[in-house]
Amino acid sequence: MFNQSGLSLDQAPPISVVLRFFFSGTLFGILAGVLVLFYQNRIFDANSTEAVIVTHTLTLGVMLSFMLAALFQMLPVIAGVTLPSPVKKANLVQYPFIAGVITLLFAFKLSTPWLFILSSLLLGGSILPITVIMLKNLFALPNHSSSSKGMSTALVSLGFVVLLALYMTAAQAGIISGEYYTLLKQAHFSFGLFGWVALLIISISFQVIEMFYVTPAYPKFVSGYLPFKLLGLLLLGLIISFLIPTVWAVIDVFIALVLIGYASITLKRLTQRKRPLTDATVWFWRLGLSSLILSMLCILVTLFTEQETLKQLSYLFFATFALSIVFAMFYKIVPFLTWFHLNAQGYFTAPMMHEVIHPKTAMKHLYIHLTTLVTFLLSLFITPFIFLAGILMILSFGWMTWQIVHAWKLYKHTQETGEKFTMNIGNS
Repeated sequence: MFNQSGLSLDQAPPISVVLRFFFSGTLFGILAGVLVLFYQNRIFDANSTEAVIVTHTLTLGVMLSFMLAALFQMLPVIAGVTLPSPVKKANLVQYPFIAGVITLLFAFKLSTPWLFILSSLLLGGSILPITVIMLKNLFALPNHSSSSKGMSTALVSLGFVVLLALYMTAAQAGIISGEYYTLLKQAHFSFGLFGWVALLIISISFQVIEMFYVTPAYPKFVSGYLPFKLLGLLLLGLIISFLIPTVWAVIDVFIALVLIGYASITLKRLTQRKRPLTDATVWFWRLGLSSLILSMLCILVTLFTEQETLKQLSYLFFATFALSIVFAMFYKIVPFLTWFHLNAQGYFTAPMMHEVIHPKTAMKHLYIHLTTLVTFLLSLFITPFIFLAGILMILSFGWMTWQIVHAWKLYKHTQETGEKFTMNIGNS
């Protein structure tokens, strides 16, 4: 994916665009850890206000921030889509988006109608326009790769997530009656987790697994059709649910089987790497994919039992899946971008990728992340472990925050003191 011959400085957005989204994502991650310390085990009750607040801090504040950064960076590389005025577009998205997330969290906490209205304006006005712009550019491509097709389906899902959310916030603000609130809440949940988060990760993996780790290509029936099948299942569930509300139980079974199949194939691909060296990012992928399988198995088992713990485990493993893959991509993107931008600007003193973030630094974060998962699992059965889980979550995202600051300082230092290539043309 990050082949310099396929990416020019003109195509790539400024490094500040990507790092700013990453930075805001890590700060929301730290906030999520603080909220865990305050709300403790109430976060495991899916119907509680505390769970809703922490969930949206992670899905909106963390995941969407990181994924917007990835899209700004990867659309030119994977899909050949160049977004004009990327800094301006990023500003128009990021600032109202951050304000909207914070406003929404307060709206959930205080149940204040005008806060729901304000958060809807801020989030809808920031996310929907950039979604439409990216989709328009993707649809205009003359030739599509499996990744570009997949990203299109993920962005369509994101559009549905926002529209469904706007319906629900309008109902909570008292603007509409909200007779379909419960029904569309399930659709919002499914489109968000399976149609946006999972689909975007899947779509990106079609390219990065093969190119980062030199593995065999995905089978055509996976890379060519899986994203459309997932989106089709979600749309089918949304339509039929107006007639048969319980249809989501059946849809979830098919989605779970599809995702288990994808994760198994990807894990198999990682065992077929032609590069024998294993760095932290490989283990982040393995942990994430294994967690996805466990999450989907929990969903399947809940069809036969109403064990609340299984539902909690499915949420926890899915969050681990999403965050693990985000962390894996983070440790590939940040070092590369720092080196690439400086090298493209002509600095022969540009730091090498391992000097931006050392592989041992990424491996230490893997241990922190894995320990965080274990403590969250233990806290389901031994309550006091939730405090350690919250502290480790703060440490995990704080660790990433420092890597971003370090990369930016290194980037600016090289610009200020580094030496550039000079071209001397002598007389012939």
